Amino acid sequence: MAHTADDVAEWMLNEVKSAGILHQEAAVEYIKSHFGESFIYVNENGNESIDKEVKKAFRKLHRGKAAWERDGFFWGWS
Repeated sequence: MAHTADDVAEWMLNEVKSAGILHQEAAVEYIKSHFGESFIYVNENGNESIDKEVKKAFRKLHRGKAAWERDGFFWGWS
């Protein structure tokens, strides 16, 4: 079964809603192992990050209710 960016974004939304927080590092590992490496890329700082299409779909789903914490590298549910 081929996954889409929307599938990954839906998982992210469910995680942050249920736990109240979603750390990027944990999300990257889960996404790689459950959805595939195609949803991960290495950013300009050399760190693994979540695909931009996934993040775009995630923003659309959470409608401003999840906030990115830059210093802690996580999303928090408000």
